[in-house]
Amino acid sequence: MAIIVNLDVMMAKRKMSLSELSERVGLTLANLSVLKTGKAKAVRFSTLNQICEVLDCQPGDILEFRTEEV
Repeated sequence: MAIIVNLDVMMAKRKMSLSELSERVGLTLANLSVLKTGKAKAVRFSTLNQICEVLDCQPGDILEFRTEEV
């Protein structure tokens, strides 16, 4: 079981780079990179809120629960 982060998918759909998202959300490239690669242990709701606002999406568009690893 795992939580999969699909941030890269939403960024591609919105044609937005990591650096642009970083500037618009107000997070460092390093912190966003950790989240994007799925290596983050946690994410604050305020951060998720900002990302969803900038990408015009829902939290479920970014986070996905899978019972089996792909």
